Amino acid sequence: MKTTVSVSPGTKRIDMHISPLGRVEGDLDVNLVVEDGVVVDAWTEAAMFRGFEIILKGKDPQAGLIVTPRICGICGGSHLYKSAYALDVAWRTEMPPNATLVRNIAQACETLQSIPRWFYALFAYDLVNKNYGKAKTYEEAVRRFTPFVGSSYAPGVTLSGKPVEVYAIFGGQWPHSSFMIPGGVMCGPTLSDVTRAIAILEQWKTEWLEQIWLGCSVERWLENKTWNDVLAWMDENESQSNSDCAFFIRYCLDVGLDKLGAGVGAYLAMGAYFDPELYTKPTIADRNAALIVRSGIYDGTNYHDFDQANVREDHTYSFFKGSGSLHPFEGVTEPLDPAEGHKQGKYTWAKAPRYNIPGVGALPLEAGPLARQVIAGRDNAASHQDYDPLFLDAIKTVGPSVMTRVLARMHEAPKYYQRVRQWLAALDLHEKFYIKPTEYIAGQGFGATEAARGCLADWIKIKDGKIENYQVVTPTAWNIGPRDHNRVLGPVEQAFVGVPITDIEEPIEIAHVARSFDSCLVCTVHAYDKKTGNELARFQTNNLC
Repeated sequence: MKTTVSVSPGTKRIDMHISPLGRVEGDLDVNLVVEDGVVVDAWTEAAMFRGFEIILKGKDPQAGLIVTPRICGICGGSHLYKSAYALDVAWRTEMPPNATLVRNIAQACETLQSIPRWFYALFAYDLVNKNYGKAKTYEEAVRRFTPFVGSSYAPGVTLSGKPVEVYAIFGGQWPHSSFMIPGGVMCGPTLSDVTRAIAILEQWKTEWLEQIWLGCSVERWLENKTWNDVLAWMDENESQSNSDCAFFIRYCLDVGLDKLGAGVGAYLAMGAYFDPELYTKPTIADRNAALIVRSGIYDGTNYHDFDQANVREDHTYSFFKGSGSLHPFEGVTEPLDPAEGHKQGKYTWAKAPRYNIPGVGALPLEAGPLARQVIAGRDNAASHQDYDPLFLDAIKTVGPSVMTRVLARMHEAPKYYQRVRQWLAALDLHEKFYIKPTEYIAGQGFGATEAARGCLADWIKIKDGKIENYQVVTPTAWNIGPRDHNRVLGPVEQAFVGVPITDIEEPIEIAHVARSFDSCLVCTVHAYDKKTGNELARFQTNNLC
């Protein structure tokens, strides 16, 4: 992360241009206005245009199964999962329970590998920043989390690859597999495959999840139902107290990450993983009831059922022709030269997804693990569905923050591990994994899931046997999307506002907020004098950006 600082004489205002800030994929720029050391306004700029919707237009309906997993090298399995279900809905397929189980297993394993890899390789690096040198827990953070040599870094990153070995057993490869197809999956696993998958997961669970991250059994951790339960768990015994999880919480409380980057305080999950007996004939209408990881919206006070019909994409400030707020089935992707776009006040390639809550209005909503876990706290879950009140209690007790956002993601490791073990045990190797569908020449479908970073969805319209329209809405779009036509800031833009910057030459606080969302983009920071444009200095914050 590079920082260029410019301060105009006689003013306390600093304008900062941030490019790039993350450590994943793509190019994200961020413009900030800082006054008296606090961010007072923010603009997120997605600097890359890829145009997959344009590529898919006019292609065979199954092209999405090949193209969309290439959108991302990190969560390609999630892209495949939702694109397969979008076509299942459009073609009105019948889904064997075994196929549903395999799809669940594969995508969950992709998410399981992402959890420790993201924490140690992409997020925790910033915890050893020199600006925290005076913190009482700093030396221990350095011992654990320093890249390559930290005591937790190497096993965390190395063992993170184990779960996708399970994905490859069923999918043939990872990433960029296309083994999920309308009507099922292209695999016929054997007892040996299942046994090997279990052994791999057990190694991952024992050597990293329980031994390093939790310091206890999966079952003991999942007994925690409130934030006070977690605090008591930390001091229950030496093993738990010395775990990376307990240390991370203490470190956050020490350096203030529990007060940083609250965001919009409203959340969206589209849900993931189906009960194999309840989604044998995928439709939009039956989707919510069949989900295991539930869908829903929490507006900060009340819960609402999720309905894809209420999704809109606003492109008023995006580098696309015109303006407006369209449902993805009617979505358009007509790129505009950024130079011309800037003249119109546009500033990003990302659209601004919004969800229209009847009687409330169109809201920007945070997507991701914290959103999923807040939705999991809703009462009245069916017997097959996830009910977990921990993070609803956490945001009411200590509030949303970088700390709670990170912990919500880590919390999914034991939960998804247990689910995958259950799904592996439920496979019936003597039954079908695929039922050939009718390839209808017209129709439309919606498919969604929860990737590691949040809700991920496809909308497909088929006409005359070809794709007439295809729209992909990613979790990063929900989070880093720009202002809408009402000039309401996107979730990450709002999360930046109010952030205090201790060291303007090395604004590590900005990095923490951006990376807690794990936007699939890469970022650097520049700061400049808006009046003169003069660059005064340039600094290298770290060597891994």
